[in-house]
Amino acid sequence: MTIEAIQHEIIDEFSMFDDWEERYQYMIDLGKELPLIDDLYKTESNIIKGCQSKVWVHAEMTDDKIIFTADSDAIITKGIIAILIRVFSNQHPKDIIDADTDFIDRIGLKEHLSPTRANGLVSMIKQLKMYAIAYQTQLS
Repeated sequence: MTIEAIQHEIIDEFSMFDDWEERYQYMIDLGKELPLIDDLYKTESNIIKGCQSKVWVHAEMTDDKIIFTADSDAIITKGIIAILIRVFSNQHPKDIIDADTDFIDRIGLKEHLSPTRANGLVSMIKQLKMYAIAYQTQLS
């Protein structure tokens, strides 16, 4: 599935909810479903800088596609990273680099986060794209 197709799927899912209480609950549920990151990767070097809570992200490339795993010590943040991983995992580095993230605005996520969480969201996207840039460089 393409990044764009996954983003449209997420937009459709969020549009089913009437209010932000339900959307937050859905994000929490997504976070609970996030496959656990191996404790081996819960290191200082895998923590995303700029997040209020701790968010660990690990990336590895298999068959020219990046597989992300992540975890967070905060339930909402875990839901946010779960959404991002759903969009970007199993994708080619170039597709991740070129991907637009306006779906975040379309589901209204940024406007319903505290300023520190919104900054954390930007940091998460930046870090996932940095992994993609590093892997794309290896492929070139």
